[in-house]
Amino acid sequence: VVEAAAKSGSLITAKNALDQGRDVLAVPGHPFDARAAGCNMLIRDGATLVRTADDVIEAMASLAPNTSDAQPSLDLDGDTKPSVCQADILSHLSPSPIAEDQLIRDLNVRPADLAPELLSLELDGKIIRQPGGLIALAP
Repeated sequence: VVEAAAKSGSLITAKNALDQGRDVLAVPGHPFDARAAGCNMLIRDGATLVRTADDVIEAMASLAPNTSDAQPSLDLDGDTKPSVCQADILSHLSPSPIAEDQLIRDLNVRPADLAPELLSLELDGKIIRQPGGLIALAP
């Protein structure tokens, strides 16, 4: 939380997160500034003090999954093989765009499972996103 008044929605949400045992980070402010009163109260109540970007990075590092056991699938040429899901995605797409929602229904997958695969395909330049939540094969 960067700025929160003493009775703001941000403060209510952050206090609920603290009550649930979730990590809350707050940037302190001047004690006489009403816009900083909420942040200062959060810090008093147990939120992590943020002084620099390093404080945020340190807090986020404890949340990151350990990926040291992950092994990317590489073929002999060193190219990354598309996962089964990516192959399914590509087989359902064409140069004509379709809605991402329709793709989710066609593949019968959860949106949370599809999103990382779509991002990977987009970063590889295999698909393009268009306005309105549409997806198509890259030309």
